[in-house]
Amino acid sequence: MGEALLGGSICAGTATAVGSLPHRDAHAAAALTLRCLPELPAAPQLPLRSAREGVVAQWIGAVPGIEVHQDGTIEVVGPIDPFAELSISFGDATHAGLLTFLEVAARQPRPPRQVKAQVAGPLTLGVALTEAGMDPDVAFALGARVARAWAGAIAELVAARLPGSTLVTFLDEPALVLWRGAEVPMEREVATDLLSSALAACVGVSGVHVCGHGDLRLALDAGPQVAHFDVAALDLDDASAISRFLDGGGWIAWGAIPTHRPVGEQPQPLWKALLEAWCELTRRGCDPVQLRGQGLVAPACGLAGHGASQAERAMLLAREIGNRVHDQAAATKLAVGA
Repeated sequence: MGEALLGGSICAGTATAVGSLPHRDAHAAAALTLRCLPELPAAPQLPLRSAREGVVAQWIGAVPGIEVHQDGTIEVVGPIDPFAELSISFGDATHAGLLTFLEVAARQPRPPRQVKAQVAGPLTLGVALTEAGMDPDVAFALGARVARAWAGAIAELVAARLPGSTLVTFLDEPALVLWRGAEVPMEREVATDLLSSALAACVGVSGVHVCGHGDLRLALDAGPQVAHFDVAALDLDDASAISRFLDGGGWIAWGAIPTHRPVGEQPQPLWKALLEAWCELTRRGCDPVQLRGQGLVAPACGLAGHGASQAERAMLLAREIGNRVHDQAAATKLAVGA
């Protein structure tokens, strides 16, 4: 996997996106991501269109005894059987972004060769169920089961709606920030195993989205093929873990486009920040060829907090930075005689 993902169809610098868009029109959101990210378009989540399309709400309603309210909050309304059959179904209220994306993509003159989708990860689902009042051991085991089931269901849906296209599935884990604190929700080893089991259920390429200052090392230890994180939140103490991950053939989706502030118009400051991160990682033992040659580019997080024009600009900037990553990857290989 050190040369390219998906047998060569995803190369260094390929641009994609993470999760949410601000659109209320699902067709407009689908058209935007297909236009701006033609090599690896990301199926959008549209929480402003429906709060039930939020990070947790979109998936947790599959559990019998869990009610998802119109505002996206969840409530335990009945006894929870952790082994009960899950209610996995795709509907307009919860998955309009994904369903419309696949519909629009299939109608393209040249449908995309690969697409990216996203599912809430087991740790994030487990935290949400715990906060809803469930016993933590039951909540996290159930969260992992739910994540695995949805990952498999999305693979089947993509295969049916967009045959011939390969799937990249990211597990969205905003809850990883909790493992940076003094009191963690559960032991790291157990959390790593749960995340690993969900990654194993992903068909095609598996990835983890680490939000903000989430525990990147835990994510890497779980064994994804791609790890996505915010460049601005990079902890240089993670350099050795990143180096091992790259040595093992893993890829990094560099969250080089900020999503916590206006994205700006010029790529140069963002490119400079990425180069500086690479320089620091190289000083701490990472291979400069791997940093570039095993890298994708994306906004740092979801874009639902921006206006539609800013979301579009963020994706176009990711594509522009991605082109520079591609060029540098090729140049760096030549420089070292690869």
